[in-house]
Amino acid sequence: MFKHSKNTILPNLETLTIMKKILLFALLIFCCLFTFSQSKVACCANPSATQKFAMLASDKKFVMSHPNPLNYHFQSDIGKAITYKTPDGKEAGAFFFKAKNPTDNYLLVVHEWWGLNDWIKKESETLYNDLGNVNIIDLDLYDGKVAATREDAGKYMQAVKQDRAEAIIKGAIAYAGPNAHIATIGWCFGGGWSLQTALLARKQAVACVMYYGMPEQDINKLKTLNCDVLGNFANKDQWINPKVVAKFQEDMKAADKKITVHEFDADHGFANPSNPIYNSQATTDAYKYTIAFLKPRLK
Repeated sequence: MFKHSKNTILPNLETLTIMKKILLFALLIFCCLFTFSQSKVACCANPSATQKFAMLASDKKFVMSHPNPLNYHFQSDIGKAITYKTPDGKEAGAFFFKAKNPTDNYLLVVHEWWGLNDWIKKESETLYNDLGNVNIIDLDLYDGKVAATREDAGKYMQAVKQDRAEAIIKGAIAYAGPNAHIATIGWCFGGGWSLQTALLARKQAVACVMYYGMPEQDINKLKTLNCDVLGNFANKDQWINPKVVAKFQEDMKAADKKITVHEFDADHGFANPSNPIYNSQATTDAYKYTIAFLKPRLK
């Protein structure tokens, strides 16, 4: 009887031990997931300006507002592909237009959410011809990826890591050299990164042009800006809208920095001819303002 009782109890103890291990393992998993979620919330609680724009790729309305680009092909006889070292121990690719004569004037160009495609190269060549003697570097924050669909564009934009993007920009600044006078320009995704590039260029920055890009909202960061800003924005833009632009102007004033804003009766992405919502009049006017802004600063 005693033996039978002992045999009955032992399996129960083994079961309890196994159950205890399972509960402890489940508790460990829960704690790990909770810690991860808390850290993620903390990380995203105060996203940077570029992160806020990248988050728009999760907004279906924003994605659908970008029709897939029309076919656009351009072959440059002036520019060429280059690579340069970046501070993170890697390399970055870019498209480079070398000035006809030696000069320390550089324009760093940042692409739209589509990537460094033929339209960006065509626009850079036009800027190269109209600005005169200037070096132009088309940055590639997507590390070689170019989107043909809005779905891919959203994925590529969200995949951009802040530290890698900054390494690509810093590498380009180093490539230009310590004596370079650096102006920046960008559209959409690149509009926000144009401002970030000017901030990273510090005392070397001489001008910044933003086309419908996300403004920097940290006034302390804006106080470190070393150049004037030209903003070409669209009144029909539902995201970088007139309210966002007005707040940017207020922040720049609070930072004691100069900004000139032009707002056009157009929609987000109006300056790209491969975009079905392309607005030729707004594009022409914005470009005139851009050249007039950049030329005296890149003498």
